[in-house]
Amino acid sequence: MFDTLKSRIYQGEQFIKDIKNAPMREQFRGLPVLKNSNCDNCKKCTGVCPTGALSINPLKIDIGKCTFCGMCKNICERNAINFSNFYKLSSTNRESLIIDERITEELFCKTAVEVRKEITSVFSKSLKLRQVSAGGCNGCEMELNAASNVNFDMGRFGIDFVASPRHADGIVITGPVTKNMAYALEDCYNAIPDPKIIILCGTCAISGGVYQNSNEIDRGFLDKHKIDLYIPGCPVHPLTFINGILDFIKERK
Repeated sequence: MFDTLKSRIYQGEQFIKDIKNAPMREQFRGLPVLKNSNCDNCKKCTGVCPTGALSINPLKIDIGKCTFCGMCKNICERNAINFSNFYKLSSTNRESLIIDERITEELFCKTAVEVRKEITSVFSKSLKLRQVSAGGCNGCEMELNAASNVNFDMGRFGIDFVASPRHADGIVITGPVTKNMAYALEDCYNAIPDPKIIILCGTCAISGGVYQNSNEIDRGFLDKHKIDLYIPGCPVHPLTFINGILDFIKERK
């Protein structure tokens, strides 16, 4: 017992106190920073992008497709493409994930997530989520597991993953949704009691990612149901996930 207490005192408080303003390492690739005036339409960036996330004239990046690999930045000789380390990338609107040079961190924060009273009134104190890996690589799944660890501790905000869809308020989908998972995903969604929300987590879930043209993908579920929240990343960082959920279920102050 005394060894446990000594260890606790030695380690101190490991959790991130201010989750909304937590610092991010400089190397993290977050919100794109684009300079259309620097672009000479050489199309080198579109040629190396593995998911077709870039378009030019004007220069835009769809972070719902982007894998944040940085290949476009590395090949651009005119410094038209950069990435900040801003990690609050979530949006309730798919179109808001298409970034051009007008989008700043401040503007994205103000416009990307629509706060709805019916959501905050029901889920602001407690949100239980069932996570479904619909054919993913396990990258996003590992990061979502980390969101509940001692450092990020999203449970202190009333946000938890549950084992059964019947205990859940919503579903978090990772992966591109393969044919083998299409029925299971629909079955899981139907087992969640109303009202319920759908969250797409990661590039594969939002757009199919690098698998978007595969014959083994069946995204019919996403065409049938309204998506409430999009959380980009490849994989999604725990801070991106937690802040996206908090912005969605909590009233802004």
